[in-house]
Amino acid sequence: MYTFLKLKPIIIICIIDILKTYWYSRLYNFFRTRCSKTLFHLGFRKVRKRHVSKSPPCYEVERGEVMKKTWYLIIAVILLVIGGIAYGYHEHHKPKTAQELKTVRIAYLPITHALPVFATKELETPDGPVHVELVKYGSWPELMDALNTGKVDAAAVLVELGVKAREQGIDVRAAALGHTEGNIIIVNNDINSVQDLKGKSFAIPHKQSTQKILVDLMLERAGLSEKDVQIVEMSPPEMPSALAVGQIAGYSVAEPFGSLALEMGIGKVFEDPDHLWHDNICCALVFNGKFVDEHHDIAKAFTKAYLDAGKYLDEHPEAQKEISLKYMKFKDPVIERSLQVIGFGDLALTEDRYNALVHHMTHIDLIKKVPTYSEFVDTSLLP
Repeated sequence: MYTFLKLKPIIIICIIDILKTYWYSRLYNFFRTRCSKTLFHLGFRKVRKRHVSKSPPCYEVERGEVMKKTWYLIIAVILLVIGGIAYGYHEHHKPKTAQELKTVRIAYLPITHALPVFATKELETPDGPVHVELVKYGSWPELMDALNTGKVDAAAVLVELGVKAREQGIDVRAAALGHTEGNIIIVNNDINSVQDLKGKSFAIPHKQSTQKILVDLMLERAGLSEKDVQIVEMSPPEMPSALAVGQIAGYSVAEPFGSLALEMGIGKVFEDPDHLWHDNICCALVFNGKFVDEHHDIAKAFTKAYLDAGKYLDEHPEAQKEISLKYMKFKDPVIERSLQVIGFGDLALTEDRYNALVHHMTHIDLIKKVPTYSEFVDTSLLP
């Protein structure tokens, strides 16, 4: 039926052409008749009679041709409508291919935290258990909207966004982490202590993020709060340039956007995130709940392939760089440095890790009603 709907503009155009042709012929006949009468009254009686006696007026012939074409168009439109309905019915009811039946649409942002998703795609085979279709987004809100509404089946997304969605009653379910560590805190070269940030702006990618938690922990340890430093949300690709022009004094972000600032010489590493929150987690593989219910076997097969891809990355460091360069347009030194501070070998979203996460989220008022571990993490998807 969708295919038929796409044909509607063509059908409408054809109908408009038919109506135009019909009314053009009516106007033509009207003016031709008027002209003939005028010629008759002006003294061209013999000419008119001569034409009448030998053959029908030319406008009658042309009218006949126009009406014939009109009927041809009507018949063509009828056949087009019937053909469109038949084709739409066939497309709707034809059996799907094996690949279509096992395709998983995965949303991502081009950051190192999504590397297991990229690796899953790179390691897939034609006869494998799932086919991966990657869908790129430019911001977390846009990506999360696609996941929540079912435009994509799963996503490599900030784990805090997934927990928040679950708190709001949206059926999303986590299966695994995207990485361990991999976050970085950058400041401009004039900042030497946390106290130097007072009265300045500091960027994070999203309020619901590990980067926000890390910044709050950093300020809290220095006796400061968000009353002293203006926290602003900013898209990661914009952060290095904003730092360069002095729009912000620093930022907390996922790699490789921290290493990019170091490569450009416009900033420096300020705090070690592991000292603020040991074994901090950030991104996770999160599924749309309806997709899991309807295609549990496929979701489970993808989760296994995803975890296998993480182990592959951990065992093949050279593959990390190769795959990263394919999906992220950065220079080699930026990618190489960013991969030094991230791990992919242990992607289990354990209950201990989850409890630490929601503890920090409640501590800084990112969440009020905490979903239980079993409500958010679907262990049935694990191999």
